[in-house]
Amino acid sequence: MKIATFNVNSVRARLEILDRWLKTACPDLLFLQETKTLDEFFPRIFFKRLGYKTYYHGEKRYNGVGVLIRAGILKDATINFGFDENNNDDAENFSTRVLVMRTKNFVILNTYVPQGKELDTPEFKTKLKFFGHVKNFISRELDNSQNFIWLGDMNVAPEPIDVKHPETKKHNVCFCDEIRECYKNMRDGLGLIDIFREFNKNPDEYTFYDYRYKKALEQKAGWRIDHILTTQEFSKRFLKCYIDLEPRLWEKPSDHTPLIAELEI
Repeated sequence: MKIATFNVNSVRARLEILDRWLKTACPDLLFLQETKTLDEFFPRIFFKRLGYKTYYHGEKRYNGVGVLIRAGILKDATINFGFDENNNDDAENFSTRVLVMRTKNFVILNTYVPQGKELDTPEFKTKLKFFGHVKNFISRELDNSQNFIWLGDMNVAPEPIDVKHPETKKHNVCFCDEIRECYKNMRDGLGLIDIFREFNKNPDEYTFYDYRYKKALEQKAGWRIDHILTTQEFSKRFLKCYIDLEPRLWEKPSDHTPLIAELEI
């Protein structure tokens, strides 16, 4: 099975990219973040014509998560949005940032983690709170099954190798000590494995290239903030994990590019 995660930065704006990429990459499961559209405007028919069933939940101009499931794959899958299956999270509902897929063989959590804005803002506190919800959710799920995957746009570059010029990013909400420690403690405390780093130890491997830097790709000035994590036991099923830079090179791309993993189910 081939699974992928891709922050599309507006699904309707990336239809040409997705049409071209899906026909060549052929993922069985594609998890989306930042779809930026109300559910009634999600291009469901477009993806159906490409052979995918879709589940999605979004809002106008912001957030939004979804999954594309290749026809005939995972007929037993159930999809929920938010950390609570009834979308009854506490004071804040993260239903347009969280998608949960459950099958008889595994569970996948797809998240679009808040970026955090600035260190001294309420948005950064929300980001830390979001990770707290993730930790509690995964802890509950691991009580039932070790066949678990957490993927998506995490908005964290875990190590200096995961960002260009880390010495200049110490106060960035995606690389500061506080967020990296929060992420690391959660990942290691839950016993999760960074699948990309299991297969690739090289520097200059990134999933995000800021639009504001026109030569970001040419100068390899990016961030690795999109991840696929899994449990120690389930990690043995994975065969490879890699970043596909091609869509970022095409016309009118997202500022992110797909991260792909292949595994035996």
